[in-house]
Amino acid sequence: MAVMTTCLWFATQAEEAAEFYCSVFPDSRVLAVDTSPVDTPGPKAGDVLTVEFELDGRPFIALNGGSDPEYTDAISLEIRCADQAEIDHYWNGLLAGGGREVQCGWLIDRFGVRWQVAPQSLYDLWRGEDRESAARAFAVMMDMVKLDVAAIEAAAAGTDA
Repeated sequence: MAVMTTCLWFATQAEEAAEFYCSVFPDSRVLAVDTSPVDTPGPKAGDVLTVEFELDGRPFIALNGGSDPEYTDAISLEIRCADQAEIDHYWNGLLAGGGREVQCGWLIDRFGVRWQVAPQSLYDLWRGEDRESAARAFAVMMDMVKLDVAAIEAAAAGTDA
């Protein structure tokens, strides 16, 4: 069976990025650091070409492509969190070293990669049968930067946080 792996392109920071992500996600590790066998438009022979790593058991590859990638909001990595403590952990961890907050649970890390950090409970509300509750939760979420689980749940219930 084929294995699907997310490949993240970096100018020259593949190893730094992989180590950074592994420091944020539990049960994560660098599996292999491969060097370029020949001079390329990116790395020269002997420089790091790719880094294989796992984030919480999911496979990733970081590639040194030699030019800065232009990441956009069209592709993001989503983290569905169990509670506010998890949201805070990933939010703060991924912003470390120069990331920036966006809106609605989105952030851009210091390498330019887009992330969504959201509670699973928000998706559960959206999928529920109470459409008014879902609409209230969605409306309050739209005004947030980092998502606040208590405020979302209070809005869904029709009460103040």
